[in-house]
Amino acid sequence: MEYEIIIGLEVHAQLLTRSKMFCTCSADYASTPPNTHVCPVCLGMPGVLPRINRQAVEYTVMTALALNCTIPPQTKFDRKNYPYPDLVKGYQISQYDAPVSINGWLDLDGGKRIGIERVHLEEDTAKLIHRTSPLGEGFSLVDVNRSGVPLMEVVSRPDMRSPEEARGYLMKLRTILQYLGVSTGNMEEGSFRCDANVSLRPRGSPTLLPKAEIKNMNSFRAVYLALEYEAKRQKQLLEQGQQPVQETRGWVDEKGITVLQRSKEYAHDYRYFPEPDLPPLVFSPQWIEEIRRKLPELPEARRERFMAQYGLSPYDAGLLTASRAMADYFEEGVGINPSLAKRLANLLLGEMSRHLKDRGLRIQESPVKPRRLVELAELWTQGAVTNTAAYEILTDMFLTLREPTRLMQEKGLAQISEEISLVGMVREVLAANPQAVADYKKGKAQAIAFLLGQVMRQTGGRANPTVVRQLLEKVLATGV
Repeated sequence: MEYEIIIGLEVHAQLLTRSKMFCTCSADYASTPPNTHVCPVCLGMPGVLPRINRQAVEYTVMTALALNCTIPPQTKFDRKNYPYPDLVKGYQISQYDAPVSINGWLDLDGGKRIGIERVHLEEDTAKLIHRTSPLGEGFSLVDVNRSGVPLMEVVSRPDMRSPEEARGYLMKLRTILQYLGVSTGNMEEGSFRCDANVSLRPRGSPTLLPKAEIKNMNSFRAVYLALEYEAKRQKQLLEQGQQPVQETRGWVDEKGITVLQRSKEYAHDYRYFPEPDLPPLVFSPQWIEEIRRKLPELPEARRERFMAQYGLSPYDAGLLTASRAMADYFEEGVGINPSLAKRLANLLLGEMSRHLKDRGLRIQESPVKPRRLVELAELWTQGAVTNTAAYEILTDMFLTLREPTRLMQEKGLAQISEEISLVGMVREVLAANPQAVADYKKGKAQAIAFLLGQVMRQTGGRANPTVVRQLLEKVLATGV
C-alpha cells in the first residue's frame, strides 16, 4: 500500500522585546549569568500580579497580519498546567481557545498555499542545563533567566506533504519574521524552534493515522532529516502490521533517529483555565489598521520589485530578498549607483557570499561596506580591472579594509587595454605555440581561446581580453 505523509508544524519564536512577557525583567537571557534576570513574577510566587507586555502583543499582531490571519476583536490568556522541571511555577501562561489570530496562510515559492491555524502568544520556560558529575551521574541545573521571555507560536495546518515543503515553509516563515523585526529567527540559538506533527495515511484516503510530535530539532537540516526518518519509521510499522500511536518523540541528531519521550498529551491533560490575574484584551479595528500601516515591505513584494526595478532574474531577486540584511545591503549600494544593480547582485551572491561564509560572518558584519563594493563594481564596469583582478582586490578589501582604487594601484592590477602594450606579448605567444596557430588556421576555433589564455597568463590576468582577442585575430590574419 502507498502512504502519504502529512506534516503540520508548530513554530515558537522568541520576540525581540526589551522586557519579559509579564514582568519588567530583561529579556536578554543569553549574555548574563544564570538566574540573574528573575523576579517574583518570573517564579510565580504567591501574591504577585503579571502585567501584559504591549510590545509583544503588537509584534504578534504584526506577524498575524503578515500571514494573512484574521484578528478577532477579543483575546485572552489561559493557564496551561504541567509538571515539567523547566516550568518552575507549575504552569505556563499561554492561550487556548481565544488566540490573538486565526485562519491565515503562507504561500511557498512553488505556489502551494499552507494554511495557518493560529498565531498566539505565551511565555517561554526556564532552561535546563544537563551535566555529568565526576562519578558519572547525570544531573540538571535550571536557569530561570529565559523563563517569561515572550514567545509567539505559529501553528500551521497539516498541509505539507514532504520534508522539502516543511523546510521551505520554515525558511519562508523565518524570513518574514526577520523582515518584520520581531525575532532573530536563529534556530541554533533557540530563538526559533520547531515541533513537527507527522502522520501517514493511505494515499487517497481522508483518514489520518495517529501522529507523532517531534521535538529537539535545532536546524533546518535537522527538521528535514527528522521528518524523513519519522515517515520511514511509521511506514515500517504499518508494513509490519503494527499501528503507530500518538506520542512525543525527540530527534537525536548524532544518531539520526527519533526516540520516544512520552505519550502524547491531549488538551484536557493540561487543565486549561482562564488566567485569573489578566483581563481579556479587546482590539479596536482602528488599532489593527494602525499596525497594518506600519508593516514593512515583505519578502515577496520586495522580490517582485527587485525584478521590476532593477531587472534582476527571479532567481537572483529571490536569493537577495531571502535575507532582509542582504536586501538592505544591496539597496544601499544601488542607491549610490543605480546603474550597477546587476553587477552588485553578482558580486553579492558570488564572491562576497563566499568570503562571508569562509569567515563565518553575516552580511551585516561584513568589513566591506556597500560604498566600497560600489567603488569596486565601478572599476570593474569601467574596464579599469579584469574579472580576476576584481576578485583579488575584493579579497584584499576583506583583509585590509582599504579602498579598491588604492589596492588596484598598489598591486599593479590596473587592466592593460592599450594595443601598443599588448601586441608584443601577443607575438611572443604566437611564436611559442606554433601548434595552436596551425590548429586555428585549420578552423579549430578553440585554439584562439588557448592562445588568449596564454596572453592573460603572461600579464597576470591584467590584459583586457577583448583587446587581446582582437589583436590575436589581427596578427593571425595578417601576420603583422
